[in-house]
Amino acid sequence: MELDAFDRQILDLYQRDTRVPSERMGAQVGLSAAAVQRRLKRLRENGVIVAETASLDCRRLGLGVTAIVQVDLVDESARAAQAFCDKVTARGEVQQCYGVTGAADYVLVVIVSDLEAYDAFCEACLLHDANVRSFTTQIVLDAVRRGGPLQIPKA
Repeated sequence: MELDAFDRQILDLYQRDTRVPSERMGAQVGLSAAAVQRRLKRLRENGVIVAETASLDCRRLGLGVTAIVQVDLVDESARAAQAFCDKVTARGEVQQCYGVTGAADYVLVVIVSDLEAYDAFCEACLLHDANVRSFTTQIVLDAVRRGGPLQIPKA
């Protein structure tokens, strides 16, 4: 799908706050509210907008520990890697899972209430998995920036 300058401006505004009324967004980009709504619909239908979700405060929900976990697998075949991905992504604690290059095969972002909950996650998901050669954990001390708007490339 080709994105024009209007689409890019709309996406830039929309990803920052999906609650902004189409009228205000249209005024900012130079389109009518109806045109903005039509473009958003098309962007959803074409898979550019994949979800519209709420951003929640982990700490206020009692989720005080974010762990970045680097996992090295024994068997990196497509089948074994898919089995690992299916297993970890089925866990609610795993917020992100990336296949990466370098010393680790996967990097997980795990969010839990406390270290005891993280230990339970490791016990259930990593320690007894015969395909997990090793894993290392970094506990986040300060979430300087969690996600955020993407920098939309110019056309």
